[in-house]
Amino acid sequence: MANLKIGIIGGTGLGDALGGQEGKSAHVQTPFGPPSSPIVQTRWQGVDIAILQRHGPGHVYPPSFVPFRANIFALKALGVTHVIASGATGSLRQEIAPGDLVIADQIIDKTHRRAGTFFEKAAVHVEFAEPFCPVMRQWLITAAAKLAPAAGGDFRGKVHQKGTYVCMEGPAFSTRAESMMHRAWGGDLIGMTAMPEAKLAREAELAYALIALPTDYDCWRPRPRKEEGTDQQLLAEILGNLKQASDAGVALIRQALSDVSMLEAQPSPAHDALKMAIWSQRDKIDPAETERLGTIWGRYFEK
Repeated sequence: MANLKIGIIGGTGLGDALGGQEGKSAHVQTPFGPPSSPIVQTRWQGVDIAILQRHGPGHVYPPSFVPFRANIFALKALGVTHVIASGATGSLRQEIAPGDLVIADQIIDKTHRRAGTFFEKAAVHVEFAEPFCPVMRQWLITAAAKLAPAAGGDFRGKVHQKGTYVCMEGPAFSTRAESMMHRAWGGDLIGMTAMPEAKLAREAELAYALIALPTDYDCWRPRPRKEEGTDQQLLAEILGNLKQASDAGVALIRQALSDVSMLEAQPSPAHDALKMAIWSQRDKIDPAETERLGTIWGRYFEK
């Protein structure tokens, strides 16, 4: 597609890893306030990118108070067409080891304190059966294959091609009963930040994919006695896993950006998400609201 521009939302770990990228910082004002951080616009692997730190510089925004609407609106306003998001998670499956990567394909939303839509004065219902862009997922999976040692890469972990992300409210972690329930639901990962971010990206007609960075096994899996240690040792282990996954995430994004021909050739279903989603009669919507959200849906009101 013409004017391809990729937004990168860095969460815990990857946000810090990318936070020092050089480029032009944009301070975007939106109807929902300022985004979490200035958005650094630069080029990486010859591709226009825009980097946003989800939790802000210094990790000051807890999950429930991340300005998700401002973040997505600001990326849209800067011309972003595709978004790669990352986030630290717990693993709910033995086979998903801490330090691995997961290209998520489904999500279960357990959040309840966050504004989950841009549209408060119109009935807008986007399709969300596939919450992550299938074109972007295949693009990342193709790139991931080149990270394995067998393909000449040096990532010793595994890149899982799918996984169901359970998004909880937080900020406390799960109880053991909740963790077992999430496993019974079919969850593979537990995190706090993918929603409403993924849904808002769909409303903004942005293709969106998530690279999850598992750091531990949540609390469903009792730690073997030989692995028990001090809290400081446990934290050091989690941070080590996060660094491994973050480094691998950066390598995966770098590899994917080296060839964006798949994204250029295949339109994302997300890019027309509002085409059949606006149920309100156009002439009944407050013109002030139409203008306020013009960045998101303005093209559907052009005469």
